[in-house]
Amino acid sequence: MKIGHWEVNGFVSGRFGLDGGAMFGVVPKNIWSRVAPADDENRVAMAMRLLLIRGQDKRMLVDSGCGMGYGEKLTRIYSFESIKPMTESLQAFDLHPDDITDVLVTHLHFDHGGGLATPDGSAWRLTFPSAAHHIQKRQWEHALNPNPRDRASFFRERIELIERSGNLVLHDGDWSPAEGLELHTVDGHTPGQQLPLIRGDGKTLFFCGDLVPTSAHLPIPYIMSYDLQPVLAMEEKSRVLKRASAEGWILFFEHDARLAACYVVDREGRFSAGDAVEI
Repeated sequence: MKIGHWEVNGFVSGRFGLDGGAMFGVVPKNIWSRVAPADDENRVAMAMRLLLIRGQDKRMLVDSGCGMGYGEKLTRIYSFESIKPMTESLQAFDLHPDDITDVLVTHLHFDHGGGLATPDGSAWRLTFPSAAHHIQKRQWEHALNPNPRDRASFFRERIELIERSGNLVLHDGDWSPAEGLELHTVDGHTPGQQLPLIRGDGKTLFFCGDLVPTSAHLPIPYIMSYDLQPVLAMEEKSRVLKRASAEGWILFFEHDARLAACYVVDREGRFSAGDAVEI
């Protein structure tokens, strides 16, 4: 899809499963399971859908998926499947990981930032060695000192490699890398989650990250138990969805196993998926 100065393409770097109760918080299972059926271990199917943004001499990637290098235990817990090496995923666009100029990291949970590092024997190497890795300062600080509730979501050995390699670029609040592309911060899920907004030629695409992980999470009360500040997460989601509906944004879902992107419909404050969009 062409949006102003930018060519944008979505692709799935792998799939996994997370506990349905954790994904839908206080919403009862007999309600959420209608839109997200669970497997026999109560896991709902999730994609790790990334966004490639090209233009203005930049080749940018939003998030990196979970990456490789997981043992049998974590593979079983998260039901990882179809995890592709980044060389294979980018080959479809005639690119190599070395060609990526910037990685826009929404946040550093393993299913978003784990793929920033690649196993190299008994050590790790940066997957995108030529890229500036853009991360919010408060997310970086939180990832290195997480609380007991979300410590398991961060893999420190992969995260620290970014700074040691000299590729870390920290930001403090909303920012823009180039015309037609903005990064907006939200804090309900985790401190300093940054979400791209791409504009141009009358079109706007919003990368939902974990603010709205799937189309099933469009109703305002449908938030995750993983959200550190659930009330704030609902307020942030409500603000975004009101604008998205009023201004005709395309919403891009990072984790929806079936729907990559759509418009949003607002029926007196009740939000739902509108027409699907192919990215």
